[in-house]
Amino acid sequence: MARLIQHIVEPPRACSYIPPERASLEHHILLDVDPEELDTLLERGVRRFGPDYFRPVCPSCAACVPTRILADEFKPSRSQRRARNRGAAFRVVVGPPRVDAERLALYHTWHGDRELAREWTPGKLSSRDYFYQFAFPHPSAREVAYYDDEADGRLVAIGICDETPQAWSAVYCFYDPAYAWRSPGVGNVLTIVEIARAQGKPYVYLGYRVAGCPSLRYKASFHPQEILPRLPEEGEPPRWIRADEE
Repeated sequence: MARLIQHIVEPPRACSYIPPERASLEHHILLDVDPEELDTLLERGVRRFGPDYFRPVCPSCAACVPTRILADEFKPSRSQRRARNRGAAFRVVVGPPRVDAERLALYHTWHGDRELAREWTPGKLSSRDYFYQFAFPHPSAREVAYYDDEADGRLVAIGICDETPQAWSAVYCFYDPAYAWRSPGVGNVLTIVEIARAQGKPYVYLGYRVAGCPSLRYKASFHPQEILPRLPEEGEPPRWIRADEE
């Protein structure tokens, strides 16, 4: 059973997704969360980085909309099929997340490219930071690693995910910018959908889609999907609807 270590509500700050807005997150630092409990949290619009389970509680904005793909019904678009074909030669290895110099270097190469291309705030992770964000021990934690065997087995992309009884959840993805033309981010989502479908799991959670943020807008392109238009209050059941019913 989950153990609450700390509960934090951030004071409002400038939003990194939609700069004119003010943002705030509610954090629950939890230990011993089992896969069934994580399923319930995901269904309520909660996301996870390590032991930090969080959701937006912004004072005047509700642009962060939880979304999930209906895995069994999913049909890739033409551009998504092209992305899948461009990455078809990658060797995919699914296992527990881990920390090493290769993964840290890949993350920093990817983030540095984003800093230049999209003016992201510089972000350096130590091995300890990486561990707590992406490789913290959890029974649901998974890493989907992509290797280019035509380049001597080079690690080209990492998808950090969670697997629960009912779903896969895409937590974070980063990749070598030299492979951007192969659309590894899109390819990672397609891979997770294929895994979920093969396992009979109905959902793939994509986190929050934000229409006004170019980095997150792509999440709306996977169909069919459901959204959670409003995060439920304590004791209130979540009310997911199909995106075409918005």
